[in-house]
Amino acid sequence: MWHELTQTILNQFSFLRFTDLIDILLVSFAIYKALVFIRDTRTMHLVKGLLVFVIIMQVSYMLDLHTIHYLLSNILQVGILAILIVFQPEFRRGLEQIGRTSMGKWFNFEEQKSTQEKTQTIAEIAKSCQYMSKRRIGALIIIEREIKLNDIIETGIKLNADVSSELLVNIFIPKTPLHDGAVIVRENKISAAACFLPLSQNPNLSKELGTRHRAGLGMSEESDAVVVIVSEETGNISIAVNGELNVNTNGELLAKNLTKLLETKKDSRSKNGIFQRKEKRK
Repeated sequence: MWHELTQTILNQFSFLRFTDLIDILLVSFAIYKALVFIRDTRTMHLVKGLLVFVIIMQVSYMLDLHTIHYLLSNILQVGILAILIVFQPEFRRGLEQIGRTSMGKWFNFEEQKSTQEKTQTIAEIAKSCQYMSKRRIGALIIIEREIKLNDIIETGIKLNADVSSELLVNIFIPKTPLHDGAVIVRENKISAAACFLPLSQNPNLSKELGTRHRAGLGMSEESDAVVVIVSEETGNISIAVNGELNVNTNGELLAKNLTKLLETKKDSRSKNGIFQRKEKRK
């Protein structure tokens, strides 16, 4: 019996070619990376619901429940379009991450700004944040990296001004026309102010985080931007990158961390050593 079973298995594998093995490995790797990408996100719950739906459909087929199987089969066919709509943000983020890989950078022809301009921009941002932190002036500064934020810029007031600590402070002074919203810094220029940002949908965020921090985290989840947040309540300076938040950053450390992030343009969680803990307070 065992000999026959072994022979049957060997016969099945005898039809496999080397290219078939490569094909299987590539598909397995793609599925693994997709699961890693959606892990700990709300997308995982949608995937679980879809799997339950498919299992019920197969069970109805096995039990000859023709009416239920017919309805579920047709719903699944129509549901492909619905799945594309539901998962649209995740598909977009996935394509953006592919574009951020070394292969995607082959198609990036933009010239790097001079080190002097970048250093000056970082210094002005750190100086303004330190000033606002001491006086508990709330601020939200988005520094664009590889992913362009044109749709966010369109929601605010375009400035195209040089980055200076004085201008940043004046923008965020309470009760001024531009203080309510975010500043977008693009290519060492203040591109726009009073911009609206997407709020983070992460259900695991601390309840102590206010709208400003949730907006900053939401922006870091939707793009590769570096987000600097000054709390109006505590004066704490925070940096958000890739959906993670580092709080209690002083002016000198802020400049150092921004220099690392804007030079490497890589995942700060594993490369820059900036984030040592999850967000705990505002």
